[in-house]
Amino acid sequence: MEMGKKGKKALIFRVLGCGECCNMSMWCKFRWRLNHPSRVLFLSSPFFFFLGSFILVSFVGYAYLRLMIPSSQRQGLSPFGCKLDSEGSWSIGIYYGKNPFSLSPIELENRNDDGSSAWPVANPVLTCASVSDAGYPSNFVADPFLFIQGYTLYLFFETKNSITMQGDIGVARSVDQGATWEYLGIALDEDWHVSYPYVFGYHGQIYMMPESSKKGELRLYRATKFPLQWTLEKVLIRRPLVDASLVQYEGYHWLFASDFTRFGTEKNAELEVWYSNSPLGPWKEHKRNPIFKSDKSLGARNAGRPFIYEGYLYRIGQDCGETYGRRIRVYKVEKLSSEDYREVEVPLGIEESKKGRDAWNGHRYHNLDAQQLPSGDWIAVMDGDRVPSGDSVRRFLLGCTTLMFLLVLGTILGFLIGVIKCIVPPSWCMTSSRRNDSLLLWFRPQFNLKLRRFFSCFNRFSSAIRLRVNPSTCSGMLVICLVFITGMVLVCTTMQFLFGGNGAEEAYSFKGHYSQFTMLAMTYEARLWNLKLYIKHYSRCASVREIVVVWNKGNPPNPDDFDSAVPVRVRIEEHNSLNNRFKVDPLIKTRAVLELDDDILMTCNDIERAFKVWREHPERIVGFYPRLLEGNPSKYRDERYARKRNGYNTILTGAAFMNSDVAFKRYWSEKAAEGRAIVDQHFNCEDVLMNFLYANASSTRTVEYVHPTWAIDTSKLSGAAISRNTQMHYRIRTNCLSKFAAIYGQLSPQKWEFGHREDGWDV
Repeated sequence: MEMGKKGKKALIFRVLGCGECCNMSMWCKFRWRLNHPSRVLFLSSPFFFFLGSFILVSFVGYAYLRLMIPSSQRQGLSPFGCKLDSEGSWSIGIYYGKNPFSLSPIELENRNDDGSSAWPVANPVLTCASVSDAGYPSNFVADPFLFIQGYTLYLFFETKNSITMQGDIGVARSVDQGATWEYLGIALDEDWHVSYPYVFGYHGQIYMMPESSKKGELRLYRATKFPLQWTLEKVLIRRPLVDASLVQYEGYHWLFASDFTRFGTEKNAELEVWYSNSPLGPWKEHKRNPIFKSDKSLGARNAGRPFIYEGYLYRIGQDCGETYGRRIRVYKVEKLSSEDYREVEVPLGIEESKKGRDAWNGHRYHNLDAQQLPSGDWIAVMDGDRVPSGDSVRRFLLGCTTLMFLLVLGTILGFLIGVIKCIVPPSWCMTSSRRNDSLLLWFRPQFNLKLRRFFSCFNRFSSAIRLRVNPSTCSGMLVICLVFITGMVLVCTTMQFLFGGNGAEEAYSFKGHYSQFTMLAMTYEARLWNLKLYIKHYSRCASVREIVVVWNKGNPPNPDDFDSAVPVRVRIEEHNSLNNRFKVDPLIKTRAVLELDDDILMTCNDIERAFKVWREHPERIVGFYPRLLEGNPSKYRDERYARKRNGYNTILTGAAFMNSDVAFKRYWSEKAAEGRAIVDQHFNCEDVLMNFLYANASSTRTVEYVHPTWAIDTSKLSGAAISRNTQMHYRIRTNCLSKFAAIYGQLSPQKWEFGHREDGWDV
């Protein structure tokens, strides 16, 4: 029997998998295409749209990553440790003072390490890299406690193993009052998490009482071979006590701790007191336990060793209001007996950094151990972090969310411009074969009808929107541009969340040390707008100690008028001279000085990279603008010429690091007097003279270049640029070259190639 036309068409539809559709609808065409990917899918307009979108998004994301996100690969970090951790990136700093309420960080004490260019040494003095580089992979170090033996300091702390993800107790030693530390190894490694290593001496023995709440008991260990070998002495209290601290006061040993397993207890908001005649026990509970039960921001949880000063007992507690370990609070104990307890908060005396996340403890600090040295002065160790608890997980989730919105937005854009069609079928097409019987049973008739109505309404609505958003009209083009711009913002936001790190532009360590430098800018009255922007930005950089403003002419500003995170000192000069830039300044307290013109704006990360390079070679001028001076006679040329010749031999000192003591004394020596006169004559060439003086004093390399990610000339925004006529500026400098060469001899013909550094910072 011959098959009719309708039967043939139905048979074709069934073979193609379209089901019994009444006609060749757009939905069936779309399904047919999906069933034949080799013929249509890779040649369809949606495929090319998504491919082009992916390429564009990748390009924008990569550009944003390179230009706006600082490098997260810090030099000196071990590849086995310092991994991203949801608990944070804690590190440890050290403080000094005449009493426990006048403590200053090590960088303000000008502590030196004579064998390093770390001068002065800056906090943090111990990081996860200190432990990982010694062969013990660590994600962070926290909960520091000191044990003092004469003039040797032992530092015990929690180190989170980056392999087991468990807390162990590490120990380091210092023989120079905390300026440098030698990591000795793991003092205590149990099968459970241990932290808060409260170390103390009693009757000629050394004991450690770490937190072992995961074990469900408070344990006491005794040193069998100090500081690395310990044995369990006894279990003091069979309760999961957290951050237990003890102190001898008025005839008893008092133990402060928290137990978060009590019914209805808010974590970090409760404190218990126990007392005994001996730290070895037995321990009795205070009658009023928990003696403190309040808001978790009020310091109920311990934050370090209690101390006695001028006869009064002080307890240290954690403020966990905003995040875990947000800050430290100090409480003066006014009443302590077996039946009563009363305390009142007093100022800590440690000033918080104004640099925010760029400071090593800019966001939180939660443990302090202050003790008196044999000399009578006080020393303290404290941990700090740049980010709140759970920051890495939060950023990952936000990045995934923005990425999802980006995908949805891309689909919407494709729909608006008509590239993507048939998102939702106009009718529900299903086959009547046996294999679809179960599907028919699943979709009840009433539910199926509602779906059809919804899809029909959606299609009518989407068709109406597409008619309104016509790319050929101005309104349609405006909507599409807004969607596109929103997409680019989402790309950058996604990259920031997923790859932007914690938002801090951190310092780079060198040989395990951090240090600080002084910034120096020379300016005058007409450039005050530049100066305010300059100070506000650079004062937040991690390693900046002070900003010195060399004021050449006009009414000087008040340093208090600047929005600065570090001290600002205005040095008023009597004569308007470019030589003032390099004047010897005994008030500068750092070895390194960054001479940076007030119209140059670049990232703190670029500044920190150059500082690290200078610390590798403090005998050199390390800067951001290379020049190649060559020819017979020598001619002054710009960076473009130097790159064409793939080499440079001088560095522009308007953006360069140098040794403040060596460079300034060299510039103001009697030998440089004739050169300084030429600088005053032309009101130019001071940086050329400095390069000549460096080259003339050494037979080795004297300059090094660091490539900035980006730099903005803010003088063009304010109209206060000094050298507007570039050609005339270069002619004057060429004239200076010939004069300096006649006085000091020609510069070395040797040039230094770009791209010789392994880290790629000079490309």
